[in-house]
Amino acid sequence: MATQDSSDDRIALLQGTLDLLILKTLLLGPCHGQGVARSIQRQSEDVFLVDHGSLYVALQRLEDKQWIAAEWGVSENNRKARFYSLTPKGRAQLLEKTSEWQRLTRAMSLILDATHGPQNQEG
Repeated sequence: MATQDSSDDRIALLQGTLDLLILKTLLLGPCHGQGVARSIQRQSEDVFLVDHGSLYVALQRLEDKQWIAAEWGVSENNRKARFYSLTPKGRAQLLEKTSEWQRLTRAMSLILDATHGPQNQEG
């Protein structure tokens, strides 16, 4: 997964980010892989662009962990597609990982938004 800004710079995200975004997307209901990628891109206002290779590896990993389930269906354009849905284990993981990310982002904000420069803690 990569992010993109107006200058097309790509930034590597912390491991587990894509998993969390997939779980959050599937909280809204079952979706096929391409729909998951489009939803993440749309919800992030085009900041997160999901590489399809990374997406399908992540979907398989989440299915192996039993955090999501998959079944075959027909997409909106009448093509056979695997539709993924959140399992109870996945819902529990989503709650846990969301809490971790909220703590992390709060801590980063405290540091990045500090009004004073580094404090010298030595005596």
